[in-house]
Amino acid sequence: MNKIKIYNTTILFINLIILFCIFSCNPQKKIIKEPIKERGADFLFEQLKNNEFKFDWLTAKFSATVIFNETENSFNGTLRIRKDSAIWISISPALGIEAVRILITNDSVKMINRLETTYFEGDLKYFSNTLNTNLDFDMLQYLLVGNDIAVYKNDVYKASLDGKHYLLNTIGRGKLKKQLKNTIDSLNILKQDIWLDPYTYKVTRVHLKELKENRKLEAEYSEFTKVDSLLFPFTVEYKTVNEKDRLEIKIEHSKVTTEGPLEFPFKVSDKYKKNN
Repeated sequence: MNKIKIYNTTILFINLIILFCIFSCNPQKKIIKEPIKERGADFLFEQLKNNEFKFDWLTAKFSATVIFNETENSFNGTLRIRKDSAIWISISPALGIEAVRILITNDSVKMINRLETTYFEGDLKYFSNTLNTNLDFDMLQYLLVGNDIAVYKNDVYKASLDGKHYLLNTIGRGKLKKQLKNTIDSLNILKQDIWLDPYTYKVTRVHLKELKENRKLEAEYSEFTKVDSLLFPFTVEYKTVNEKDRLEIKIEHSKVTTEGPLEFPFKVSDKYKKNN
């Protein structure tokens, strides 16, 4: 092949590459979404309820990292929930042998510590003290799955835009006091902020602040994945803050199902000592 043919073949090859890049590598046009419309609190709560994760039974496999002050620990676990009835958690370190088992119901908390051969029985004040905020069963259940924590009626919230999210936050200390007259006094005055995705109306962040005790609990939800056609947050992060301690928990789910019914085994051996 002479030099002219080689040159022409090379030019043709280069042109083919250029054409290929133009037609197959040209970046797609970005989908420009409409600006977020301002919405009222009633509308946002209605959308929130329509898009919340609905279930009767739930099983989730997860890995977690816990930071308490300067100490960090990681472990794997299994979460099981029967809606409005029971929360069961099994925690295992890296070797896969169960270390802790927890059973939470509407009025009790039970825990087996296999590492120390002890067990605990008490009420939900245990979690309130651990997480630095007052929690009832419903609040804990909703925090785990990223649903609305129904503390107040809609009229104590105002709706606004916060960057790329909707924000629902409680207003007026007086209104909150009126709401609490006929509810559990132990909630004190609980200020609540809820951030919503403007397209899915899923809760992406929650801030709870107890004004009386100056305690805070924050939760963030991301990596939403469909489970039975409903979006579930596969990454959840919790942070609590008070004057003395800092607690951070990051949970990453690897598998979530809503099949049931489920069992919640919890049997304490006679060898275990009760930890008060």
